[in-house]
Amino acid sequence: MHQIIERCRQLATYSEEQGVVTRTFLSEPMHCVHGTLRRWMEQVGMSATVDAAGNLRGYYSSVKPSAPRLIIGSHLDTVPHAGAFDGILGVVMGVALVELLRGRRLDFGIEVVGFSEEEGVRFGIPFIGSRALTGTLDDAILSRQDARGTSVAEAIRAFGLDPSAIGEARVTDATLGYLEFHIEQGPVLESLCLPLGIVTAIAGQSRLEVVFEGKANHAGTTPMHLRRDALAGAAEWIGVVEREAAAIPSLVATVGKIDARPGAGNVIAGSVHMSLDVRHADDEIRVRTVKRLLDGADRIRARRGLIASSEVRLDQPAVAMDAQFVETLACSVRAGGYTEHRMHSGAGHDAMIMAEQMPAAMLFLRSPGGVSHHPDESVLDEDVAAALATGLHFLDQLERAHG
Repeated sequence: MHQIIERCRQLATYSEEQGVVTRTFLSEPMHCVHGTLRRWMEQVGMSATVDAAGNLRGYYSSVKPSAPRLIIGSHLDTVPHAGAFDGILGVVMGVALVELLRGRRLDFGIEVVGFSEEEGVRFGIPFIGSRALTGTLDDAILSRQDARGTSVAEAIRAFGLDPSAIGEARVTDATLGYLEFHIEQGPVLESLCLPLGIVTAIAGQSRLEVVFEGKANHAGTTPMHLRRDALAGAAEWIGVVEREAAAIPSLVATVGKIDARPGAGNVIAGSVHMSLDVRHADDEIRVRTVKRLLDGADRIRARRGLIASSEVRLDQPAVAMDAQFVETLACSVRAGGYTEHRMHSGAGHDAMIMAEQMPAAMLFLRSPGGVSHHPDESVLDEDVAAALATGLHFLDQLERAHG
């Protein structure tokens, strides 16, 4: 168990920034991640390839030719200044599960996938890796540009891959389903003193860019009543976002990024670009909330003499995990002697994309302190052991059902 944690920490040293963990879609450190994971995969009897979207894919064959496969996966990219376990733990655990088979071949193959991108940091759109497997990585996404003007397709070429071969990454019908191990990224399991949680559904997400435009002017010579201050309007609206979200159970809404322009201390802000992230397990509640927030922006705009606009970056519906896979996972938790706890995920995961094409399930591991997307992110040895035991039971039950 400790080896899994140490391997995650080793992979965390492959970063775009010295001393912190930052690894975005197909950045240079991803070559090192692929190389190290490939070596570990081959050591346990897997073949390893990288598809045209930059996903690392290790395959452990079945006893039967042309047998279907179970996909076990998670993502290899990170947010800026991340921890060592978000995403990557699920990939390392997939390799560890194959190792625990000790050469035993099942009635189905196992494919461990390290998705190239899930966080949406570099291009403002998440799930690039898993979209390739489900056939939804389209030309519109491939043409999206990062802050430097590099498109997704150009980033793929720069990494040494061919974006015209994206279609070959798509999974076939001969797939039993998808299983993802992931840290909870929240405090629920710790509050219950439980090592594991079975995900029943993943909350839907709305991500938007909201812009307030006013008039830039001199901070010292423009009277307060004559100002069209975009930043003052944005600040008022952020308060609206917080109040609206706090009034609706289980809903979360976040303005996590603000770009005030021209960005000088002695100049009234002429425009402000902001991110808006709204999540809820009920899509109707989420959509209604987004409308109310945008209506609130419009009222502020009118009162302050500003211009307000918005653009949807992501509208991802809530996704239920497969009922049969959830039951199999629950049986596997109990078989290991652990308490069964079912919960929904407020965070987005590759499982919600894979669930569009196949049965999917997720197993959460407790996050000490509820910390994630932060250097202090951690996981406990005993929880890793519990997840591995559950994973082995899951494979055994799936084989019995498949056989």
